[in-house]
Amino acid sequence: MTSGIELATDQLGFVYPDGTRALSDVSLTIGAGSRVAIIGQNGSGKSTLVRHFNGLLRATAGRVLVGGREVGRTHVAELARLVGISFQNPDRQIFSANSRLEVSFGPRNIGLRGAALDARVNAALAQVGLSDQAQTNPYDLGFSERKLLALASVVAMGTPAIVLDEPTTGQDANGVRRVKQICGELAAEGRTVVAISHDMTFVAETFERLIVLRDGHLILDGSVADVFGEGNWPVLESTYLEPPLPARLGARLGLGSTPSTESFVDAILSRGD
Repeated sequence: MTSGIELATDQLGFVYPDGTRALSDVSLTIGAGSRVAIIGQNGSGKSTLVRHFNGLLRATAGRVLVGGREVGRTHVAELARLVGISFQNPDRQIFSANSRLEVSFGPRNIGLRGAALDARVNAALAQVGLSDQAQTNPYDLGFSERKLLALASVVAMGTPAIVLDEPTTGQDANGVRRVKQICGELAAEGRTVVAISHDMTFVAETFERLIVLRDGHLILDGSVADVFGEGNWPVLESTYLEPPLPARLGARLGLGSTPSTESFVDAILSRGD
């Protein structure tokens, strides 16, 4: 079983070269082996934040820690062994001639060879449902399949932490179910799983903690039940987010923000009386 790794920021700030301030004074800790979703409107700093965890971006203020190591003092090659990121746009990540080569690139780069590499690649392709597309050119796949291929290429690296940027974009219902299953499997392996998503139903059903950003600031951080609780709806509205339907119905029926199917049925039946 892969051991997860802690990700943390301490008063993190980041300003792009054009002067755009993307993050301000963001302090948080994501525990090893936890499942955390980061939500907020476009431009809130979500992607900027997670790209600090593997050294794609370097803090202009504060610190970023991965497994207790300060990212600013750690080589990118070492960070690649610790944190894998699947980008929102798979076409910025995919470059190989076929799916098998694409998935093998990362684990090969960190030293896997022979049977161990083959096993890792086969498992990752099977996990995303693309075993039968191993020899297919990635650009002959549809967008949703390219998203899954990019996810497989990160999963195959076996990093203790994995970050998924909008993993359900372009997926149909079956694709979303597959992504949810993969997140659960990664967590069961002990990995730290972080996702950026605008899909509130997906994050509510898949993650245990939500971090909310607005204009580069951390404004909410808590359990799914707490963040989607009715008291936080005005804050979520300020970020152009809406709690998922079960949370809204649960509040109206007095069942809380994470009601079970059984409690819904009981509430409806009791109202019928």
